[in-house]
Amino acid sequence: MSSTTPAAPAIPVMLPWLGEEEAAAAAEAVRSGWVAQGPRVAAFERAFAEHLGVPHAVAVSSCTTALHLALIGAGVGPGDEVVVPSLSFVATANAVTYVGAVPVFADVDPASGNLTAATVEPLLTARTKAVVAVDQGGVPVDLDGIRALVEPRGATVVEDAACGAGSVYRGRPVGATAAIAAYSFHPRKVLTTGEGGMVTCRDGELAARLRRLREHGMSVSAADRHAGAGGAGVLETYDEIGFNYRMTDIQAAVGLVQLGKLPAMIARRRALAARYRELLAGTGARLVADPEHGTTNYQSCWLLLPDGAPDRGEVLAALAGAGVSARRGIMAAHLEAPYKGTARVPLPATELLTHRSLILPLYHALTGEQQDRVTGALLDALRRS
Repeated sequence: MSSTTPAAPAIPVMLPWLGEEEAAAAAEAVRSGWVAQGPRVAAFERAFAEHLGVPHAVAVSSCTTALHLALIGAGVGPGDEVVVPSLSFVATANAVTYVGAVPVFADVDPASGNLTAATVEPLLTARTKAVVAVDQGGVPVDLDGIRALVEPRGATVVEDAACGAGSVYRGRPVGATAAIAAYSFHPRKVLTTGEGGMVTCRDGELAARLRRLREHGMSVSAADRHAGAGGAGVLETYDEIGFNYRMTDIQAAVGLVQLGKLPAMIARRRALAARYRELLAGTGARLVADPEHGTTNYQSCWLLLPDGAPDRGEVLAALAGAGVSARRGIMAAHLEAPYKGTARVPLPATELLTHRSLILPLYHALTGEQQDRVTGALLDALRRS
């Protein structure tokens, strides 16, 4: 019999907080016989809109599809330009290309990882139709300054709140003050439905159009036809080209449970981040923090490595060797093949953050002992400098 001590289980970078309540809600949706977009999707939309304090929420299949519909709703099309951060998952830029427009990459504030009015302004032209402002890693973007700059020019600010559920901007939930906002419910996000997304807006006609577009452009939804809401024998029409961007009732059932758990999730994540900050004090590493204008949900708990630290790849390898699954920092789209060479201005803060930051494990069930392992492994790696 071996006398060696078994290795401690690996620590993942993220685990969604899912349990028996979500399993029961999903099973009930299955037992109901209505698993496609239906009454639970409508209930999830109402609950999400109420949580934000906005008039309209439209559930869709992902945040990417939410961004696509948001840009269509903003009137963006071929020949237009849309200012976006390069420091974002590539879906932000890709959604712009889906509508035939050109993504124009702006730099970010090195502390928050977000666009600012100052980084956006040099890139505005007569062709600028929209700006996509991202709440990167859950840190609320300062939307007011960007809107004050952009909207007088006739352009729309679309808030990419993919990471933002549970974050707060100027006393209100992230996205609540946006003309159009898009959310993600991917498993890496705080609130998850497995896959899924949401578009929120203030314009009732726009919301109605987005509901049609997510369902092939149908004038009467399949759910309404089958439920008889539009009258028996109603024949739908298809007045514009739409998409298959629907959410299922199974996903929405999970989302309703998750929404009820959101305050507890945020409180736990913020407590864990505060403890990381204490454990890493004095190392020179800079952990992402709340901006002056709001609070973050710590969807991604990223830190910037200190000057003189080993190469980020070496640090990640050392963490992996200790059973800690960290990740590289937020990607920079302008360095990836589809967009390489398209940046119109230097992006120094973007390149610093994408090359010198990493994401630490943070999830609801993370224990103090696991956190100690994470920081111990990180400190060992930094000492090698």
